[in-house]
Amino acid sequence: MTGPLLLLLTVGVSGVYCGHSLQYYYTAVSVPGYGLPVFSIVGYVNGRQIDHYSSDTGRAVPVAPWMNNEGKDYWERQKLIAKGAEAVFKHNVKTLMQRFNQTGGYHSVQRMYGCELRDDGSIGGYDQHGYDGKDLLALDTERGVYYPLTDQAQITTQRINSPEEREGERTKNYLENLCIESLREYIQYGKEELDRRVRPEVKVFSQQSDGVTELHCQVYGFYPRDVDVNWKKNGIEIPTDEAKQVLPNTDGTYQIRATVEVQPVEGESYACHVDHSSLKEPLIVIWGPKPDSGNIGVIIGIVVGALIVLVLVVGIILWRKKSSGNKPDYALAANKEGSPASSTA
Repeated sequence: MTGPLLLLLTVGVSGVYCGHSLQYYYTAVSVPGYGLPVFSIVGYVNGRQIDHYSSDTGRAVPVAPWMNNEGKDYWERQKLIAKGAEAVFKHNVKTLMQRFNQTGGYHSVQRMYGCELRDDGSIGGYDQHGYDGKDLLALDTERGVYYPLTDQAQITTQRINSPEEREGERTKNYLENLCIESLREYIQYGKEELDRRVRPEVKVFSQQSDGVTELHCQVYGFYPRDVDVNWKKNGIEIPTDEAKQVLPNTDGTYQIRATVEVQPVEGESYACHVDHSSLKEPLIVIWGPKPDSGNIGVIIGIVVGALIVLVLVVGIILWRKKSSGNKPDYALAANKEGSPASSTA
């Protein structure tokens, strides 16, 4: 049995935008394990977890303190909605296992949906489903219909797009109306926290591995969560297959690391570019190879040698200045050494 596969979905939006987002993750598994309940729902506003439902407890509870503004009736409704979704998702797991000809093992069905309210007044939404960590089907938010992303999803999309169900139209209406209304309400609850902006700190460094140079860009201490980080060579972005994962810090901020493999050539320049809503302009941190220890020794030797020469020159100048302004002392000293005394002294 392998560990749980997490669904990684792209939602077709920029990594950094000025605005707010409401997002929900549904997860159902064939058997409990790996710390996951059979079914769970987690909600986020601007990447900040706001609530949670677990089949283990059968309760929907607030996570962000400001969600306590919602009363008891609200959380009772959320519990009933979650229990209904739990039954549907448990059924979906069994259905998909049959379609993929699977009789046992650990399998997961996931859904990610949400809406966005941008500072320019525009809105956006998405709804995507996955099975065992791979895309299954998604919503075309313009047309209000679902489209399959694998052959096993053909039957489902035909059914939910049928005139009898029109599931896509209902979801589109939810994302453009009720979801946005809920987001506006939650924003007001958590305004003090959600509107804050914390600038990221950036550190770049390199490591050698099997003759290849790995460039690392560590970005940390930023808020809100959305950030865009990439490496560029001579101003052109370096493509990478590595997933850049944003991780939370204990103080409520976030961190992320971007890594690329390169073979530096003289004349090339490498820089890490960081864009975040707290910044007026993107941060650009240039990486350059450090001199080796041999070169450092040569540089230190040159500097020390130059300092010695400078001290000698200054000493000679001071000595000459002193001698020119005090001739009797010089003559007496010479006489003590047994030299012929000057007839004009």
